[in-house]
Amino acid sequence: MSMAEVDIDLDIGTKAVKLARSAASSYLRDEKLPDPPGDPIFQEKHGVFTTINTYPDNMLRGCIGFPEPYYNLGEGIIRSSIYAATEDPRFEPMKPEELKHVTFEVSILTQPIEITVNPEDRPKAVHIGRDGLIAVYNGASGLLLPQVATEYRMNPEQFLEALCEKAGLWEGCWKYRKVKISKFQATVFGEKEPEGVIERR
Repeated sequence: MSMAEVDIDLDIGTKAVKLARSAASSYLRDEKLPDPPGDPIFQEKHGVFTTINTYPDNMLRGCIGFPEPYYNLGEGIIRSSIYAATEDPRFEPMKPEELKHVTFEVSILTQPIEITVNPEDRPKAVHIGRDGLIAVYNGASGLLLPQVATEYRMNPEQFLEALCEKAGLWEGCWKYRKVKISKFQATVFGEKEPEGVIERR
């Protein structure tokens, strides 16, 4: 897959977000999990994250996913959505009555590619608003989706610092060659309001 964004239209994005909501809803209500839509892309392997935010104050409620293309997209969305709703260690598991008060967002990822420039030049290789980042060092790892940098108005250095913190590594870890940093792109779709119109972000 190229470094360009995965080419996904709004119809597919809408189905992806509806699948994420349906999977979390079914799991929380102890109902049968949904089947992925029949479109071919849902049978392709892609990295994927599901983000759940409170509405209307837009605070994070859960975010979990798979940076590498381990699963077919359909299965990845179902798993990441259930995990975001119930397994994010930062939050209590969601209750079914919360579903009316949260929005779902699905990020479909390109294959991560290592940033191989000299460590001090890594900020120049990061495009804010387009690139997400992964840091890996000595068993520790962290990932930030592209939209994090935009939401918090970070420059590339700040984004790399936030990545070090997310990975539980030391300040300025991105300046060290032994810390592997990769970037990826994401095509992102999300609900404007709970169970509402789905837009491309």
